[in-house]
Amino acid sequence: MFSETNSADGVHAEEADLSPWDTVDGLRRWLDAGTGMRPEQDLLLRMLKLSQEVGEVAQAVIGAVGQNPRKGVTHSWQDVEAELCDVIVTAMVALRTLTPEAPEVFAGHLRRIAERASSSERMP
Repeated sequence: MFSETNSADGVHAEEADLSPWDTVDGLRRWLDAGTGMRPEQDLLLRMLKLSQEVGEVAQAVIGAVGQNPRKGVTHSWQDVEAELCDVIVTAMVALRTLTPEAPEVFAGHLRRIAERASSSERMP
């Protein structure tokens, strides 16, 4: 599914139509092979990686609005979008590392959230 390349990220998806979870599983296997750590260490570090990615979202938002007068505008809203995507992918990989049933766990959780929201008067 993934192969080494000369690209900056060192990995790319083949041209096949992959579901997001197929891609996540390929990323998880690639990470597992590259760390050399015990599985429980990998899991803990993948959970911590989420904090790093969320911090990068905050940094991009601050940079997009130019909140720091010394630095000015350093990021675009497209940078914020990319950082948010990194958070989502990192969370998906962490969830898949925790359980092989990640797609089902996520779908069930999303369904419960949607049901709670639909019972609220605020949801269209």
